[in-house]
Formats: sequence, C-alpha cells, structure tokens
Amino acid sequence: MLQDTPRPTLLASLTRHYDELVDYICRRFGDRGFAREIVHDVCVHIMEKPAIEARQPIALLKRISHNMAVNECRSESVRTRLIESMAELPDTTSVPDHAAALDAQREVQLLAQAIEQLPPRCKQVFIMHKVHGLTQSEVAAQLGISVKMVERHTRLGLAACKKQLGRD
Repeated sequence: MLQDTPRPTLLASLTRHYDELVDYICRRFGDRGFAREIVHDVCVHIMEKPAIEARQPIALLKRISHNMAVNECRSESVRTRLIESMAELPDTTSVPDHAAALDAQREVQLLAQAIEQLPPRCKQVFIMHKVHGLTQSEVAAQLGISVKMVERHTRLGLAACKKQLGRD
C-alpha cells in the first residue's frame, strides 16, 4: 500500500514561489509594485484560512492571485469613475446668499399655487407623476385612465407651472 506524501500547505508554497507569483501577476497586469501588493494580499488571505493543502499549490496560488488582481482593478476602476463624477458636481460648501434663498422660496410658493389651481384630476395626476415619481403607466393603472390622459394632464400641469413662473 502506497502512502501519500504530505502535501505542502498553500502558505509554504507561497513563500517558496513568491517571486514566480509576482512575475506572473506583473506579466498580466504590467506593474511590479501592484503585483507585490496582490501577492501580499494573497498571503494575508491564506493566513486567515486554516491550513489548506492542494495537489498543485502553484496553480491554485496563481488562480487566487489573478482573481484578486482582477477584483482590485475593478475596484480601482469604480473608485476612479466615482472620483471623476464627483469632480463634476457643483461646490456645495459655498453657502447660497440670502437673495438666492428667497428667490428659491418664492419659486416654490409660485409652483405650489399653480399646482393648487389645477383641476382636481389634473392636480392628482401631476402630483403622482412629478412629485411622487410614479411612471405615467403606473399613474394610469392606479387611476384607471389611459396613459394618453396622464400625458395630457402632465402637459397641462407643466404649462400652468411655467405660466405661473413667467417662463414660456
């Protein structure tokens, strides 16, 4: 009867094949510093797990390293897009002047008056669609009217609001 020779744990294999793993990730992703970070992350990941044995530890380590590198690239891409989109946002740290706040408050009052003066069904449709954010088909289904009627009431409500604000 043949006895199985003990297989090395992943951590032992990682220390033995460290340079090979760094080279592997560097070839795939082009940055040696990035590759070292990924292999270090793999090391931490493996240290957090119980001793794992593998038939081909280097293959498993390459797969884990590659997957972690891909995940890191995706995360970095998301962070970059988020930072770029935040750069396009207006500066909210500046406090609006008192006149602008009064103008905004006056416009809100004018809009509320315009909506209040709408016929009951038109007002109901307009509020459901524009204020509560329901789609036109949802409004139509809830009120038992056609989508065309919802469009018409919405158009009339918008026209009344524009007229009240003095915008054509």
